Amino acid sequence: MTPRVPHTSVVTGGAGFLGSHLCDRLIAEGHDVICIDNLITGNTANISHLFGNPHFRFVQYDVTNYIFIDGVVNFIFHFASPASPIDYLKYPIQTLKVGSLGTHKALGLAKAKNARFLIASTSEVYGDPLEHPQHEEYWGNVNPVGPRGVYDEAKRFAEAMTMAYHRYHVVDTRIARIFNTYGERMRLNDGRAIPAFMSQALRNEDVTVFGDGSQTRSVCYVSDLIDGIYRLMMSDYSMPVNIGNPHEVTMLQLAKEIVSLTGSKSRIVFTELPVDDPKVRQPDITRARQVLGWTPSVDRHTGLQKTLEYFRPACRI
Repeated sequence: MTPRVPHTSVVTGGAGFLGSHLCDRLIAEGHDVICIDNLITGNTANISHLFGNPHFRFVQYDVTNYIFIDGVVNFIFHFASPASPIDYLKYPIQTLKVGSLGTHKALGLAKAKNARFLIASTSEVYGDPLEHPQHEEYWGNVNPVGPRGVYDEAKRFAEAMTMAYHRYHVVDTRIARIFNTYGERMRLNDGRAIPAFMSQALRNEDVTVFGDGSQTRSVCYVSDLIDGIYRLMMSDYSMPVNIGNPHEVTMLQLAKEIVSLTGSKSRIVFTELPVDDPKVRQPDITRARQVLGWTPSVDRHTGLQKTLEYFRPACRI
């Protein structure tokens, strides 16, 4: 029998919501995985099921410092960053540092190991968009000095740094622009709409919608998102690719769907819209379809039900 010769993948931010699902996918695909996380917003509970797996190793470390890994590294997925408004408003300096210094250090590792590199960018690079839906050629409408600028500009810088390493050092790079994603292992209190609506509805509390609820998002179930990420890394395409579900929904409609799914007695109430909150968000995924052969397959009703069952035990009252 031919001995197994696995790829070795490094996942920064691997104990987070998306990073932990990515670790699962990589191991399922036969990779050895080195998960690096400083646990500011990540949680070892997300990866505890992998402890003891001979193809998985966890390292608690801040990737804004020099990264040394012994041996061969084939792929680097740079997912380290606070990703919800509550997190990056609480950790503004850390968010800027991991987007700049962390990306620089992770790219340095890719250069040293001759590894392929993928940056987990975001739809937030489009800011409060003036074009709808958003396609990869749109440069965005971002307020650099607003409270959300620490995240938006960190990711825009990370993309620029990635392309600089690609062009100057000929590092093999990928850029994934991730749109709103939901699913198991999200934190109930991370400030994003779906966990907030679900936790409030499951407790029969008022469900709080920002503004009048007419602002839109396009939400993608986590397994679809991770499939898109994996396909992008294994492709030969180096320019940005939107990964997200193009089915747009208003926040009011989403809140009503979740209240209905839970059978809750919750009322929907309205509160002030956060500063620079985008009015619309919808990915144009033509490039992902054409280049990756990827399109999301999990409908919103199914994805919300799966997520709801994950949150239900934590919300028993």
